Amino acid sequence: MPRVPHQPELDYPQGRPPATTAAKAVAPSVVNINTASAAELDALPGIGAKTAALIVEYRQKNGPFKKVEELMNVRGIGEKNFLKLKALLSVGPAKADHDHQEQR
Repeated sequence: MPRVPHQPELDYPQGRPPATTAAKAVAPSVVNINTASAAELDALPGIGAKTAALIVEYRQKNGPFKKVEELMNVRGIGEKNFLKLKALLSVGPAKADHDHQEQR
């Protein structure tokens, strides 16, 4: 039987090297998904203009996100994509969040 030469691509978990995606302009910093514009969301890796618009639309219909995991409720963002984004996301108070008052 002929000897098969070593195939380095088989050293990777899925048989191929990790995909290198071209960064959109600059690597994004942490984005508050409650205040980010569609343009800011579009700058996130794996989020295009259409998904960014759906995030803004979801936020307008349902109010601010309480936790970053709620982003998976938006059509087009599954668990796999969310896990890639999680480190870049935060949830802070929404811009128009004046209705929360302390009750004593």
